[in-house]
Amino acid sequence: MNIAKIMIPKVSTAFLSENNTVRQGLEKFTRYGYTAVPVLDENGIYVGTVTEGDFLRHIMKVQSTEMKDHEVYRIKDIVRKDFCPSLLIAAEQKDVIDAVMNQNFVPIVDGRGVFCGIITRRGVIGTLAEQL
Repeated sequence: MNIAKIMIPKVSTAFLSENNTVRQGLEKFTRYGYTAVPVLDENGIYVGTVTEGDFLRHIMKVQSTEMKDHEVYRIKDIVRKDFCPSLLIAAEQKDVIDAVMNQNFVPIVDGRGVFCGIITRRGVIGTLAEQL
């Protein structure tokens, strides 16, 4: 499977920096309506994925829904590094299928761990359907 062919490239993908504030993350989630977004470090390396649930747990911990109260917290404080594991751009088809069975999207990284983009379950199913 040619991952690069079905991948949504980084420039077309919403993502957050681990140094963004939680307020910035909440605003991006609100603007785009996503339920999960990849998180990158300052070098573009994939760190993990932050979800609506992560924001909800944070809001419950802080006990405030005022946006200004979330400006002192960083995405790196709430991101789950073990959630939504990435795949290498050269991954085998079996690994791609296994990943999309468990995740709506899969972050794709190069050999250095730098984020390249995402593949979606829809994209993989569409590719497999074309192969039939």
